[in-house]
Amino acid sequence: MTQRSKIDTDGAGTAATGPPVVHSPAGLTSAEVAERVARGEVNDVPVRSSRSTTEIVRANVFTRFNAIIGVLWVIMLLVAPIQDSLFGFVIVANTGIGIIQELRAKKTLDGLAVIGEAKPTVRRDGVAAELSTSEIVLGDLIELGPGDKVVVDGEVAEADSLEIDESLLTGEADPVVKKPGDRMMSGSFVVAGGGAFTATKVGREAYAAQLAEEASRFTLVHSELRTGISTILKYVTWMMIPTAIGLVISQLVVKDDNFKDAVARTVGGIVPMIPEGLVLLTSVAFAIGVIRLGRKQCLVQELPAIEGLARVDVVCLDKTGTLTEGGMDVTELRPLNGGDETYVRKVLGALGESDPRPNASLQAIIDAYPDTVEWRCTESLPFSSARKYSGASFSEGDGENSTWLLGAPDVLLKAGDPTLPEIDHLNEQGLRVLLLARAAHDLDTPDVATDARPTALVVLEQRLRPDAADTLAYFADQNVATKVISGDNAVSVGAVAGKLDMPGAENTVDARHLPDDREAMAKVLDENAVFGRVTPQQKRDMVAALQSHGHTVAMTGDGVNDVLALKDADIGVSMGSGSEATRAVAQIVLLNNSFATLPSVVAEGRRVIGNITRVATLFLTKTVYSVLLAVLVVCSQVEYPFLPRHLTLLSTLTIGVPAFFLALAPNKERAKPHFVRRVMRYAIPGGIVAGAATFTTYLLARHHYTGEDALAAETSAATLTLFLVSLWVLAIIARPYTWWRLTLVAAMAGAFLLVLAVPWLQDFFALKLVGVTMPWTAVGVAAVGAALLELAWRWVDRRFPA
Repeated sequence: MTQRSKIDTDGAGTAATGPPVVHSPAGLTSAEVAERVARGEVNDVPVRSSRSTTEIVRANVFTRFNAIIGVLWVIMLLVAPIQDSLFGFVIVANTGIGIIQELRAKKTLDGLAVIGEAKPTVRRDGVAAELSTSEIVLGDLIELGPGDKVVVDGEVAEADSLEIDESLLTGEADPVVKKPGDRMMSGSFVVAGGGAFTATKVGREAYAAQLAEEASRFTLVHSELRTGISTILKYVTWMMIPTAIGLVISQLVVKDDNFKDAVARTVGGIVPMIPEGLVLLTSVAFAIGVIRLGRKQCLVQELPAIEGLARVDVVCLDKTGTLTEGGMDVTELRPLNGGDETYVRKVLGALGESDPRPNASLQAIIDAYPDTVEWRCTESLPFSSARKYSGASFSEGDGENSTWLLGAPDVLLKAGDPTLPEIDHLNEQGLRVLLLARAAHDLDTPDVATDARPTALVVLEQRLRPDAADTLAYFADQNVATKVISGDNAVSVGAVAGKLDMPGAENTVDARHLPDDREAMAKVLDENAVFGRVTPQQKRDMVAALQSHGHTVAMTGDGVNDVLALKDADIGVSMGSGSEATRAVAQIVLLNNSFATLPSVVAEGRRVIGNITRVATLFLTKTVYSVLLAVLVVCSQVEYPFLPRHLTLLSTLTIGVPAFFLALAPNKERAKPHFVRRVMRYAIPGGIVAGAATFTTYLLARHHYTGEDALAAETSAATLTLFLVSLWVLAIIARPYTWWRLTLVAAMAGAFLLVLAVPWLQDFFALKLVGVTMPWTAVGVAAVGAALLELAWRWVDRRFPA
């Protein structure tokens, strides 16, 4: 545009009080930019990929259970020896570990977010340059091309067949054609054409600013794992309150002559009810997952995506950019109907010159046939995934005018055309074929492709990704179905998939023949693996159809035609070199553009979910037996058998240390749903057996021992039984055994034996086995308990399968 026109700036932050925003083909001058920066008219929305340091510390320190334990710790420091307060120091250490790991994850996320940040092209002083979104000021002229995201609100200044997708904001899937003066909303993106717009609202005033800030925040919510743990903790709290009150009253009644000892044993009964390390280990496992994936140049924009991808059973792949590399090479030019090859080369060169933002196919043509003629482009039609072709009209300089189309042969040619078998033969070799056709109608007519005269075939060879075959083999081995969903010719896509030994590559479907009914479409999708000529809307419908059959669907892609499907899939995965729009809606961005990184993400998710399920069973078994012991003590009106130091020792050896190693260990189990049910079906019988066995030993010991030190001997016998049963729980959960898991279980047993054997450790933990009869009785009761555990868990596996 050559004229300068004023636009309304009302509502653009402080812009209303400054000079009017103007459209200028050269953009703002350096002086104008400096003025706006000085006035604060900058796009100052903070790009946050993670929680702040303060939020991380607050989230780890100020928890419900830390508050309970903190109060109990202070009480124990006042009334008991330091060894009965060890549980407090363990909580301090655990909280510190959680904070450190989340800070490390924050550092990784922040670094990756900068790498993956969208950098719009801004024109200033007549020069276009890429800038960070935070450097944009009010009135900046921002250039747009296919796939570019609109980062601030504005008004169209220049438009060249500009089509904008506003579906992420309005839900309307059809692209909107924009003309100069039309409004642009941040959060939308370009699907075809190009242009430029002037920023009229920046910073927090922009339409999608709050949404973008919220969406990019480091979060642990909306996860079955986290939701399940919260549910469990809610029930634990309900159980704790009445049980703890009953325990407090009973111990004060039973030990009316020794208040301090009564308090110590009461606290000893309450503390183990709290699964305090469970939330910590979940956060640590997620945080370490982020760090591990970050090292592989994988940006996890929403943390639950690690978990989500592990639950995926169908991965939908876009061929271009995923199975093949972005670049292509022209291998052959075949003139049709007696066409002159020299003239065809001129046409292809002119078509390449007419598109300022060529896609990969057109770029290969530009490289092969550079523009050598002085033809004037009078009108152009940019490529779009819905049309499957692009076009341009030229004045050839000798009075001749011509209009040309370049695109999918099976779209531009009529059914039964004699050229189609030749094209099919090329497609079967995995080659990509474009048809150059001379149009009989003007570009702006809806039926421009009708009666177009075929002039030449352009044969392109796609470069296969060297790692694609191994990645497809990994998914097949893990029982994850792969579906190739591409806009290209179905036969060509199937040939590419076949070269990569993809299962089901021979089953190719032309999406133009897919049924519209969701149920019928889902059936076809389940039975086939390769789909060609898929429109962007069909990609979205296919994701919905798969989900309707109970599948958890991941969608990968890098182009604007993938955005709708990425948005609706359970997990969206974008390539780092993909369009800004795909990176904006995807939960996972592969910054190294390597499809081979996906197995690492799946493996990381499976490690997190599988290990947290194991670890949660350990923690909640302790909660169940602690509540049961407290109830039995209250009902029997006897002294609580344990001091806090005993349960600190047991928790450390049978839960704390093993859980840390188990939570971070390799784990390739496929993630399963119903987390709470799967954990509690083991924790409840395990806790009941452990609590009952321990209380049985305690009652037997009360009848066996007499005298002043009887309680200490009774406690030692009960502690031995509880340790052995808890160790067996650990041994079951550690299966299937590896050398390090067996070593872990053996090391915990050895540490407990060390405490029993070393005199000063005996005194420190108040543990001393007296006589021979009762210790062996304790071992015998524990053996029966272990046998009952095996029987109970096997029965649970049959009665309540996961």
